[in-house]
Amino acid sequence: MSILGLKKKQPKTFKVKVITMDAEMEFSCEVKWKGKDLFDLVCRTVGLRETWFFGLRYTVKDTYAWLKPEKRVLDQEVPKDSPITFSFLAKFFPEKVEEELVQEITQHLFFLQVKKQILDEEIFCSPEASVLLASYAVQAKYGDYDPNFHKPGFLAQDELLPQRVLMQYQMTAEMWEEKITAWYAEHRGIARDEAEMDYLKIAQDLEMYGISYFSITQNKRDTDLLLGVDAQGLHIYSPNSKLNPNKSFPWSDIRNISYSEKEFTIKPLDKKKDVFKFYSSQLRVNKLILQLCIGNHDLFMRRRKVDSIEVQQMKAQAKEEKARKKVERQILAREKQMREEAERAKEEMERRLFQLQDEARLANEALLRSEETADLLAEKAQIAEEEAKLLAHKAADSEQERQRLEVTAMKTKEEKRMMEQKMREAEQLAVKLVEQSERRLKEADHLKQDLTEAKDAERRAKQKLLEITKTTYPLIAAYSTPPPPPPPPPPEAAEAGCDAASMRLDFKDSDMKRLSMEIERERLEYMEKSKHLQDQLKELKTEIESLKLEEQQQQQASLYSLRGDVRQYAQPHYAQPHSNRNSAYMSQMAFFEEV
Repeated sequence: MSILGLKKKQPKTFKVKVITMDAEMEFSCEVKWKGKDLFDLVCRTVGLRETWFFGLRYTVKDTYAWLKPEKRVLDQEVPKDSPITFSFLAKFFPEKVEEELVQEITQHLFFLQVKKQILDEEIFCSPEASVLLASYAVQAKYGDYDPNFHKPGFLAQDELLPQRVLMQYQMTAEMWEEKITAWYAEHRGIARDEAEMDYLKIAQDLEMYGISYFSITQNKRDTDLLLGVDAQGLHIYSPNSKLNPNKSFPWSDIRNISYSEKEFTIKPLDKKKDVFKFYSSQLRVNKLILQLCIGNHDLFMRRRKVDSIEVQQMKAQAKEEKARKKVERQILAREKQMREEAERAKEEMERRLFQLQDEARLANEALLRSEETADLLAEKAQIAEEEAKLLAHKAADSEQERQRLEVTAMKTKEEKRMMEQKMREAEQLAVKLVEQSERRLKEADHLKQDLTEAKDAERRAKQKLLEITKTTYPLIAAYSTPPPPPPPPPPEAAEAGCDAASMRLDFKDSDMKRLSMEIERERLEYMEKSKHLQDQLKELKTEIESLKLEEQQQQQASLYSLRGDVRQYAQPHYAQPHSNRNSAYMSQMAFFEEV
């Protein structure tokens, strides 16, 4: 009893951590649990019913292994860590994902695993296909593209393309995002499960999809080769090429696969064909190859049989679920469309409201402006009315001025006529004065000539008197007594004495003075008349200048006060008289200067 008491108690449970493609789970398992118990627990937790595609994988040294369902967990070569870590992954791949993957969770797990394999470059993918697959991955994650929400740079934190593709082209992350977004925008209206299914349908056509590769050698020549196991069969590859197999063995052509330690034997269904043998150096790898071959072959045969009741129920339920989801998506799409239409209508109403508000504001501003304009127009109308009255008054004044100017023009014409008459009279008077002056000059010349002749006659008379005196003087001196009266002279002597006496009487000094005074008086009268005529000419010149100044003032006043018709009326009536008066005045002045 004491020895038994010293033994440690064995734990009844152990901890397990299961890592799926999108979650991590921890379980407490009983020691006696087999691999199937743990696998069923994980499937129930995840909600997976298509369990035949998946398995629990763990790492053993430098390779990996799948947890066997029929053996206890702790009896297998699982890690001794606590908790024990397993990866819940797809162990077998379907031939046609659209027909075989029924549940949405199954599709989702396959999508995540295949996506990871492409990004980790376990599955080769061309750059064009990588961009297209990335666009479906973005559609599955973010839903429909919305440029208002999905701004440039929204994919910066997402890993969407293999590193090999990124290094192959000299393109920035923004350029790759632009290319992916261009395809992403084309997937509008595709649901998440549909986007994941479209992703898988493209991925299943890739050369390395669903293939598990193992290093093998061929017998005799010991040549390094690669063995590929997938849902279609077995494939032999060159070590440097995993895309195009050198030889393939479809499951339908394989009769038996066997191995003994390191040697594998593939027996074709056609006995005429040669048996293919290859070698693998690791026992674990050989067991894994055999396990994958058996599983893929069983699924291959299962696909060609009628589905079990469970699978039929699952497909029926999946079909109903898809139909229900389709209806829900349609309803959701309609609701979304109605919501978008309502939002657009709301935005349109808001825009219309803002527009109406703007229009109302503009209308109010226009109304205020129109009121101000109306007030301004009223003021302008009042001003215009006042201006009209003023213009009417000015028009009346202009009409009066025009009439006055007409009267003035008539007066000016009358004055012009009178001035012309005065000028003619002055000219006639000047002519008369000239004629009179010429006559006076002639008379003066005659008088001078008469005076000269009178002086000559006086001189001759004086000579004759002296001569007579000289002849009579001696007789007077001889007789001191008065002489006796002379005898009556002869008739010739008496006539001569009468002539001499008359000449003496005519040519006395008083007569000469009188004649000189008469000539001087006539000269003074002539000078007075000439002065009077000059004064008249000056008065006429002054009057003409005043008339000319008055006419200029009247013309200037008419230019500022009268309208165009009055100016047109005034110009031909006043321009000609001015020039006529100027020419008449100049001719008269020239004439009087000559005078």
